[in-house]
Amino acid sequence: MLRRPSLRWRVAATLGLGSLLVTSLLAVATWNLASEYMLRQRVQATTRQAEVNLRLVEDAVRTNSDGLTELLTGLTTNPDSTIMLFRGDEVLTSGRQVDPAVVPGALLALARDGTAGRQRLRADGIPVLAIAQPLAEGQGVYVELFQLAQLDRTFRFLSGLLIGGTVLSGLIGVALGFWAGRRALRPLTELTAAASRIAGGDLKARLPDQADPDLEALATTFNTTADALEQRVLRDARFAGDVSHELRSPLTTMVNAAAVLRRRQAELPGTTGKALHLLTSEVDRFARMVVDLMEISRADQDADRADLEPLDVGDLVRGAAGTRLGDDVEVVVGPPAPVVLGDRRRLDRVIGNLIENAERHAGGAVRLAVLHRAGHVRLEVDDAGPGVPRDMRLQVFERFTRGTRAGSRGADTGSGLGLALVAEHVRRHHGEVWVEDRPGGGARFVVELPEAQA
Repeated sequence: MLRRPSLRWRVAATLGLGSLLVTSLLAVATWNLASEYMLRQRVQATTRQAEVNLRLVEDAVRTNSDGLTELLTGLTTNPDSTIMLFRGDEVLTSGRQVDPAVVPGALLALARDGTAGRQRLRADGIPVLAIAQPLAEGQGVYVELFQLAQLDRTFRFLSGLLIGGTVLSGLIGVALGFWAGRRALRPLTELTAAASRIAGGDLKARLPDQADPDLEALATTFNTTADALEQRVLRDARFAGDVSHELRSPLTTMVNAAAVLRRRQAELPGTTGKALHLLTSEVDRFARMVVDLMEISRADQDADRADLEPLDVGDLVRGAAGTRLGDDVEVVVGPPAPVVLGDRRRLDRVIGNLIENAERHAGGAVRLAVLHRAGHVRLEVDDAGPGVPRDMRLQVFERFTRGTRAGSRGADTGSGLGLALVAEHVRRHHGEVWVEDRPGGGARFVVELPEAQA
């Protein structure tokens, strides 16, 4: 299906079409009035001239003057005009030589019947006005051809000027419509940009103050809604942070107690030992969840803080691989040094969470790579798992999403917040994260961050 044009182009096309229509009507009216007026003036002038010449020719014919031929030659106004005198079978001509047959027979018959007539025609390719008048007492027909070449050139120039002006008016109308549509839609563009920034996590995005009373209410309502949303998000983040902080003390006690009980788990047989195992596993999972919640609440509350510094992503990856992975994991760092402007703590957490995700859910990481891609630093973490289904590739970055392990419990199931933290930290660095298939099987988690300019 054809894509519908944008509103801006529809406004431009409407204004251009309206301008073209109005200008066309004016051009047609101007052409009709101007051409009719000029042609009427030309016809009147030539008719008067032909009537004067007819009287002179009638006098010469009536007196049988020997100078009739010289008279006809003297009556030609210019080299392009032609005079013909039809007397019986004889035709006397002067001026530009034209075949008498070009004069329509109907026009000659009308003049022979005693009625003067005129007709526009072309003689040897030149537009002319033929005026046929009867001589007194049926002594013949006087025909004079007045050339209209100059008038025809004037008509062509006028028509070209009107057509060009009409087209130019349509183009100007389109340009004005595009400009007017752009200005009219500027508030909508600003609204879209601000809404996109808020959707991307920038809760400080606001619309500028509007002087237009029609737009002032829109800007005020949007900014008020954004303020309320920001306060709501900050309250929720503070609440999560406060709850997580308050849980740390009792949770520390529970973790220490669980560690003591775990050391004596062998002394507890049967059901009691299994219950203790479940309890300690849930305590460990609860501890990780609280830490992740505190990290998320800190990220939400510190959205505007940017303690950025030039960081070599290759060094960060090598450090994480050296402490968390074995020597059998391939680590690739492409030259030159992949440097980004970032927060070291957050990028360490991104790399660590991706490695931990591979360990918990995909049989461990098998390859870490840091490459250069079109002005971006690209981090790839390949795992040995079954891969991530296509319908889950966006969902895995949402909070409390654990894929096929949702609803299960245990120390190895994770909190469901690790990849959500990865997405949050990457977004804070104006980057992107996604998952794709690894060549040969498994999943490949990809992070792209803007490369620092030298």
